Amino acid sequence: MTLLAERIRSLPESATIAMSVRTRELRAQGRDIVDLTLGEPDFATPEHIGQAAKEAIDQGYTKYTPVPGYLDVRQAIARKFARENQLHFAPEQIVISTGAKQSIGNVVFCLCNPGDEVLLPAPFWVSYTAMVALAQGVPVIVPSGIEQDFKITPAQLEAAITPRTRLMIFSSPCNPSGSVYTRDELEALAVVLRAHPQVFVISDEIYEHINFSGGHASIGTLPGMEDRVATVNGLSKAYAMTGWRIGYLGAPLDVAKACTKFQGQYTSATCSIAQRAIIAALDSDQTTTWAMRDAFLRRRDLVGGLLDGVSGWKTNTPMGAFYHFPDVSAWFGKRYKGQHAEHTITDADQLAMLLLEEAGVGLVSGTAFGAPNCLRISYAASDELLVEALGRIRNFGAHLIG
Repeated sequence: MTLLAERIRSLPESATIAMSVRTRELRAQGRDIVDLTLGEPDFATPEHIGQAAKEAIDQGYTKYTPVPGYLDVRQAIARKFARENQLHFAPEQIVISTGAKQSIGNVVFCLCNPGDEVLLPAPFWVSYTAMVALAQGVPVIVPSGIEQDFKITPAQLEAAITPRTRLMIFSSPCNPSGSVYTRDELEALAVVLRAHPQVFVISDEIYEHINFSGGHASIGTLPGMEDRVATVNGLSKAYAMTGWRIGYLGAPLDVAKACTKFQGQYTSATCSIAQRAIIAALDSDQTTTWAMRDAFLRRRDLVGGLLDGVSGWKTNTPMGAFYHFPDVSAWFGKRYKGQHAEHTITDADQLAMLLLEEAGVGLVSGTAFGAPNCLRISYAASDELLVEALGRIRNFGAHLIG
C-alpha cells in the first residue's frame, strides 16, 4: 500500500535529468557515451568568485541570513538590474533563492490559484509545466515551430488569453531553442498584454549573457509592464556556477514580499557563502563571462555546420543560450536495424533513446519542452566531443531505411 500523495505520483520526472541519469548508467556499464543532455557550462567558476566565497568563510558568514538575502547582496543585484537591464528595483523588491528554478516556482505558487490558466509559449523549459501543475493551475501551451524561429506571434498570444489567464512564463534567450526575442518583438507582445491587465509575466532571463544578438531586451522595461513582470535571473549560466544554486528575482513589491513569505516557510534563505560570491560576480570585471560567451558562439557555429550534414533535419540559427534544437521529424517512420532488433522511429522520445543506446549520444527529446518534433543538443562541451557526437548522429542516419 502506497502512502504517496497524488501530486507526487502524477508529477513527471524532469526529462533532462532522466536522460542524464540514463547516460550515467550506460557509462557505468563501460559504454562510450557523448553526453549532450544537460544545460551546464563546461567551464570552471572564475577564480575571483571562488576567492570571494573563501573569504566569506574566513569572515564568519556562516549563520542564517535574512530570508530574501543579505541587504548588501540585494543592493548589488539592484545595481546590476539598473546597469545592465534598465530595470529599477529597491532592495526590498529583490529575493535571492536557491537557483532561478526556485525563483520561478516562488512566483507561480504566490500568484496561481487552482484553475488559473498559465500561458507557456512553446518550446519552454521542462519544469514550467510541472510548477504550474503543482500549483493546481492549468498549463496552456502556445506553440511555435522552427519556421517562426520558435517565437510566438502577438496574434497567437491574443488567441490564447481567456478570462482565466493569470500568468505567462517565457525565457529569452530560450531554453531549449536558443531563440531571443528582440525589443520590437517584446513590444508587440506587450501591446496584447496591456489589453489584459489580469495577466502577470514571469520573464526567465537566466541565459541573458549568453546572447549573440548584440543586445538583451527585458520585457519589464517596456511602458506599462513595470508592475506586471517578475524578472528572474541567476549565476549558473553566465558565471559557470550551477552547483552554487543562486537565483534571484526583481518584482513589484507585493509580489516580492509574497515570495519572501512563501520562501520563509518552504526553504528559508539560500546559502550564506554562495550569497557573498554574488557581489564579486556582478560587480567585478566581466571579461571571463564574455570569454565564455564567445566560446559558446564559436561552438554554436561549429555544431550548426555539422548539423547541415545530417540528412533531413531542419535547423535554424539560435541567437543565445547553448543549444541547437533541430526539427527531426523527417526521421519519423524510418527504420533502424540495431544490434538486437529493428526499430521503426515513431517520435522524438524514441529517437533520443535510440541515439543514446545505439549511437552513444545523449540528447533530450523536445516532447517535454512542448516541441515533439525536435531534439535538444547542448553544445556546452568540447569541440572534440561535439564533432564526435555529430559524426555518430550522421552515421546513425546513414543506416536508416525508408
